[in-house]
Amino acid sequence: MFPLEYLLFLQIILVLFITPGTPRIVIISYSINYGVKKCLWTALGDIFANIIQATLVIFVIGSFFIDYPISLKILKWIGVLYLCYLAYDIYYRSNPERTNSKKTVKKSYLSFFKDGFLVAGTSPKAWMFFPFIFPQFIDFNSNYIAQFVILISTYVILDFLSLMAYALLANKITTWINTNSKTINIISSGILVVIAIFIIFN
Repeated sequence: MFPLEYLLFLQIILVLFITPGTPRIVIISYSINYGVKKCLWTALGDIFANIIQATLVIFVIGSFFIDYPISLKILKWIGVLYLCYLAYDIYYRSNPERTNSKKTVKKSYLSFFKDGFLVAGTSPKAWMFFPFIFPQFIDFNSNYIAQFVILISTYVILDFLSLMAYALLANKITTWINTNSKTINIISSGILVVIAIFIIFN
């Protein structure tokens, strides 16, 4: 892996992270409903899933998804169902009676971690990136373990920072968000449904 290849890797993942995909939509919604601190656990779940995905691809399953494309389809449908569940969960909180109620829906730290883990872990986008793009930046004829550590460390650090940046941004405009929380939650849940539909037909 040469410096130019590393720079290209950086450009690719930065585009992925800047683009408001599913994990970022979830993070924004959770920042609105629960606060930035809780989003920390969702972001940790996300990057933990990414570490497992990259490790499996490089060291365990290799070309498994190429040889058995049906497994990717199964994973896709699991992801679609979970996105629909999250969309419902976010929409559920857009109900004015629940939004204005003194009783708030409580979620444990493990639940936030699980949501982040499952959103990233079942994302076809991630399972396309790690088997098909990630290995292209590793020279398996040299010390590929060191290269793997450098690349995955770069990936998860930037991913985590971008997720928290989205959470902080949502929190900074909290006054406007509080007066439009119902609309934002409905839009967020709608976007998740659209993403799920897009995944189905791709």
